[in-house]
Amino acid sequence: MRNFMDDDFLLYSDTAKYLYHNFAKHNPIIDYHCHLEPKKIADDYKFSSITEIWLGGDHYKWRAMRTNGVDEEYITGKSTSDWEKFEKWAETIPYTMRNPLYHWSHLELKTAFGIDKLLSPKTAREIFDECNAKLATPDYTARKFMERYNVETVCTTDDPVDTLEYHKTIAESGFKVKVLPTWRPDKAMAVENAANFRSYVEKLSTVSSVSISTFNDLVDALKNRHDFFASMGCRLSDHGIEEFYAEDYTDAEINAIFNKVYSGKELTNEEILKFKSAMLVVFAEMDNEKGWTQQFHYGAIRNNNTRMFEKLGPDTGFDSIGVFNTSKAMAKFLDRLNSADKLTKTILYNLNPADNEVIGTMIGNFQQGPVAGKIQFGSGWWFLDQKDGMQKQMNCLSVLGLLSRFVGMLTDSRSFLSYPRHEYFRRILCNLIGEDVEKGELPASEIEFLGQMVNDISYNNAKRYLNL
Repeated sequence: MRNFMDDDFLLYSDTAKYLYHNFAKHNPIIDYHCHLEPKKIADDYKFSSITEIWLGGDHYKWRAMRTNGVDEEYITGKSTSDWEKFEKWAETIPYTMRNPLYHWSHLELKTAFGIDKLLSPKTAREIFDECNAKLATPDYTARKFMERYNVETVCTTDDPVDTLEYHKTIAESGFKVKVLPTWRPDKAMAVENAANFRSYVEKLSTVSSVSISTFNDLVDALKNRHDFFASMGCRLSDHGIEEFYAEDYTDAEINAIFNKVYSGKELTNEEILKFKSAMLVVFAEMDNEKGWTQQFHYGAIRNNNTRMFEKLGPDTGFDSIGVFNTSKAMAKFLDRLNSADKLTKTILYNLNPADNEVIGTMIGNFQQGPVAGKIQFGSGWWFLDQKDGMQKQMNCLSVLGLLSRFVGMLTDSRSFLSYPRHEYFRRILCNLIGEDVEKGELPASEIEFLGQMVNDISYNNAKRYLNL
């Protein structure tokens, strides 16, 4: 029987251990998609307690606590103390066995705070006090956490109307970790609510200094901001969509739809789909002109609990995997761009594991040299960001594409303690390859090449692909 989470955690063969300890382990981290707050990095934020950094905004933990019967006041409530919230999480943690939260939480305690003890009601007060004592020192700030985890680059997620003032502050501060913005223009195509869309366009007009009264004005304003993001080092865009949009439309139709929604009138479903289709093309063409990478996260149905959405707002743990028949629209969208020679580097992330083979085969349709792996099957995302999900994604990519050209892992997180997910991924990667060698399915004589492959997936591929 092995000890829990020892140095060879998740590594079940000598080859896997060799690959991890000699290749993957020491690579820097390129976290090319996350939701960290740039202000916290700019300010070198000091956290008030382990509860703030660990439970504040972490809807993964919130969902587990609710499932364990914890009252909402001890999760997101204002009347309970940090200790009371942490105590409830400590009561929940033993019940998370076989949930990735059990692994992640103990990895974070071990790597961030040097704590090897299991979290439970018995150890809760001791661990709470030890973490808080360390957080009170200068070595446990936002930037220090990034340095401790050997982070080289992070790409945050930012709206086109964002001033990026904190990115500028970070860049001018001499901080050794590169912090770059990512263009996330979802609100610019969110025409489901006419009033909200009008309000957003007015903000865009102000920040871009472009007077917007037509669809072409909207595009000009977005191009203005796109140029600004590029000047701040942006390399990627990101789009959170339920499904792909590829309706046929004419310029006249899109102009009329913009005029209608901007005047405050609600659109039909057909008009919404046409407008979103046009906007995806506009964004893709802008990205292609600059050589950016576009990312598409699709397949979530969000804010399913109306009562809790009204109480807490979005991103609070009430989202699910959706079922969408989007493969034809995805193919049509990519082909529309490719036919015009305007398809830039693209990463596709599916939330439904049933779509793994769809993505695995779709990316092969649009690969094009000289970029290796120009169209990427993104790493296991959100509900698939765990051992089984990662293994299925990598096995599918191996069978239907080239695992060796994969750009690897990201955190997709709001937490400065989520970097061990890269370690988790690297261990799983090394174990997959190591297992094949042990079975004779890959040649042991090529161990150094396999080691380089591990290095590439862990670090080099992303660095090259994103021009970092």
